[in-house]
Amino acid sequence: MTTALITHADCLTHVTPTGHPERVARLEHVLHALEPFDLRRVTAPLAAEDDLLRIHPAGYIADIRDARPEEGFAKIDGDTFLSPGSVDAAFRAAGAVVRAVDMVLGGEVQNAFCAIRPPGHHAERETAMGFCLFGNAALAAKHALDFHGLNRVAVVDFDVHHGNGTQDLLWDEARALLITSQQMPLWPGSGRPDEDGAHGQILNIPLAPGTGGAEMRAAYTAQAFPRLRAFMPELIIISAGFDAHQDDPLANLNWSTADFAWLTAELCTLAQELCQGRIVSTLEGGYDLNALAAATRAHVQELIKAAT
Repeated sequence: MTTALITHADCLTHVTPTGHPERVARLEHVLHALEPFDLRRVTAPLAAEDDLLRIHPAGYIADIRDARPEEGFAKIDGDTFLSPGSVDAAFRAAGAVVRAVDMVLGGEVQNAFCAIRPPGHHAERETAMGFCLFGNAALAAKHALDFHGLNRVAVVDFDVHHGNGTQDLLWDEARALLITSQQMPLWPGSGRPDEDGAHGQILNIPLAPGTGGAEMRAAYTAQAFPRLRAFMPELIIISAGFDAHQDDPLANLNWSTADFAWLTAELCTLAQELCQGRIVSTLEGGYDLNALAAATRAHVQELIKAAT
């Protein structure tokens, strides 16, 4: 068994205005950091509209397509932009997570990392926001549940910003456990502990500004891991945002690269215990290029270790 790396050059054609933190260089640095690794490298397909309809209505998908500019930029909200290549990039990102689920559940690989952009965890059912167009992690969960017939899927989101979109898309989904840690207070302002889903299946873990790795490890050990064990998922999906890193410019948590490695290793151990080691991870945030590259490299190294 091995680890798949799923990506596509179209994800580099999603261009944002000069100075925007979610820039092409993010994915370039990630891919460069992963070049030395022995991975099964897979080209991401375009997501089928039927796949996206699991999480977004047809009108919303059409609106995203129609908003694509022929040149320059189209502004969706204060910090979310489309360039001529953005829609194809978003369809490749969504297609990557679908392909990853198919490969992992089909036994082709032990686990998979989707090196994609735009990210997805802020995209709500009918609202693009926070650099995100389609809810990639939620799509992966729904594809595993509805297409592959799983009974229980868990999503773990350790991005520094709350995954409000994933929460919105999975709010009524009793078959999906969502565990998300985030700095609070911080944009988008959601993620309180009392936001626990229609079936009590959402666990929000707010972390105060300045929280370091020791406090993060304690919180996950006390809260997240027992919930995962109790839920017994058949697949774990990771929203892998690396902007809780101490060098990230957009937030104020103080995790080290070693903390991301530890958290990934713990999730891999739980996956071995609970779901035959099956993990699909998808790239979310991370805006200091060197920290992003280092943390992603550490994350994928742990996935590779778990697959061998």
